[in-house]
Amino acid sequence: MSEYANLARVFGRIGVSSFGGPAAQISLMHREVVAKRAWVSEQDYLSALSFCMLLPGPEAMQLATWIGWRRAGVLGGLISGGLFVLPGAALIMLLAAVYAEFGNVPIVAALFLGVQAAVLAVVIEALLRLSRRVLQARAHWLIAAGGFASLYLFALPFPVVVLGAAIAGLIWLRAPAAPTDTPQDKRAWPVAASVRAGAVWGAVWLVPLAAIVLFAPPILANLALFFSKLAVFTFGGAYAVLSWMTSEVVTTRGWLTAPQMLDALGLAETTPGPLILVTQFVGYLAAHTQGGALMGLAGAGVALWMTFAPCFLWIFAGAPWMAHLQAAPRASAALAGIMAAVVGVIAHLSLWFALQILFAQSFAYTLGPIAPTLPDVTSLRLLPAALALLAGVLLLRLNIALPKVLLICAAVSAILSAF
Repeated sequence: MSEYANLARVFGRIGVSSFGGPAAQISLMHREVVAKRAWVSEQDYLSALSFCMLLPGPEAMQLATWIGWRRAGVLGGLISGGLFVLPGAALIMLLAAVYAEFGNVPIVAALFLGVQAAVLAVVIEALLRLSRRVLQARAHWLIAAGGFASLYLFALPFPVVVLGAAIAGLIWLRAPAAPTDTPQDKRAWPVAASVRAGAVWGAVWLVPLAAIVLFAPPILANLALFFSKLAVFTFGGAYAVLSWMTSEVVTTRGWLTAPQMLDALGLAETTPGPLILVTQFVGYLAAHTQGGALMGLAGAGVALWMTFAPCFLWIFAGAPWMAHLQAAPRASAALAGIMAAVVGVIAHLSLWFALQILFAQSFAYTLGPIAPTLPDVTSLRLLPAALALLAGVLLLRLNIALPKVLLICAAVSAILSAF
């Protein structure tokens, strides 16, 4: 069997079984390509994972692309990265179409109310898990608090938060300088290979972007520009960027309502593949409101391309630099700052979800440059609060698998809503 066929077989199976978010997906890939097949060494796998975490975009998908590239070049990377994404993308496309047609049916709405409540527990679990891993020193806590305050109190743009966190990491978390005479220093700097790959894969991403902006309907052009910008700043994983995406999609652009955004995340949680496939769901619903099902399919396709085409660019142009970047203390310090800020960003996302799910009304309290959103405590919604508590117990205390938690909460919501 050829190397390409081996990659297709292994990553096709991973693509249809990669539930549970990036941590579970990275563990699944490790079992398949390191433990079972020894395609890459343990050290190379961990180094590649660290490199992917330095890049914008979904680290699990980029790690899959790197493994294929390492085994069989660019075509191998396309096979492994593509098969990691496509099964989940096909399922999200189907679910988005069904949701757009039947989402307002009472029984369907009741099911999604349970999913929305479970999503709150899911995001809180992600916050707790990341906090334990990342916040190891006082400087980490300060950067995390700064990230939260920047978004919640001052509504600063997400790219500004990322840049500020990187600078803070360089100042407060600087690692010791690397030795000046290391094997990495003696290697040739891969400028030519990186420039060639950057030109080719930059064109693969940007030429369709230019064509859509120039010739497509305005909604598709706006989606293409927005998700291209998102692809450049999605450091820290899907939960980190959801706060910015939610603010833009719901508040600024009005493409989706807050409940629709919560439903989008809930459906992405229940399907295989990267959680950032939620962008495809958003693209479908945003375009569907402008032109029906065909426009929705086009919107989903635009969101999918603009989200994942840059991932191939980062890997094919950046992978030859991996050894040099791994030896750069400044890059590690900047990443540590960004990851600390991501904890604050996810805390902000958790608070936003809680306000949307648990309270019927909230209001903005303005005091000079500070403008936090506060709940109207008299508008507490008892059923979503009970469902969120149930999801928290099932997920955090009983360690029940996420798909089962979502199904249980949806079923309980439907039964209680019937009465």
